Amino acid sequence: MTFARLKGNISGASAIEFALIAPAFFALMMGLVEIGLLVWMQLALQEGVEAAARCASVNKNLCATTSQVQTYAAAQSEGLAPPASAFTVTTAACGNLVQASFSPAYLPTFPVPRRTLTAQACFPR
Repeated sequence: MTFARLKGNISGASAIEFALIAPAFFALMMGLVEIGLLVWMQLALQEGVEAAARCASVNKNLCATTSQVQTYAAAQSEGLAPPASAFTVTTAACGNLVQASFSPAYLPTFPVPRRTLTAQACFPR
């Protein structure tokens, strides 16, 4: 084929456009999934500390000791399953303060540094 004939030929242009755009598109989609997972894990940890702080203040039968509050907080972190040792319980001026620091083990798509999630909640006594 001569150059003049190839110059006007547009067959296969869509395939070339897709090959150029696809890597950026799929990287964007996987990045959105990663951010969604990170937000979900942060919300699960926050829910756990809020429920544990409330339990420590309101339900003295279920959350009487520090270890019971820690176990309760770990159980209330739906789907995240942090260890009970990730939670600390103290009595502060605001009431019962529950804090958490947890570095989840998940397999990121992109080589990103490992994140440490933190959360805290205080419920009046």
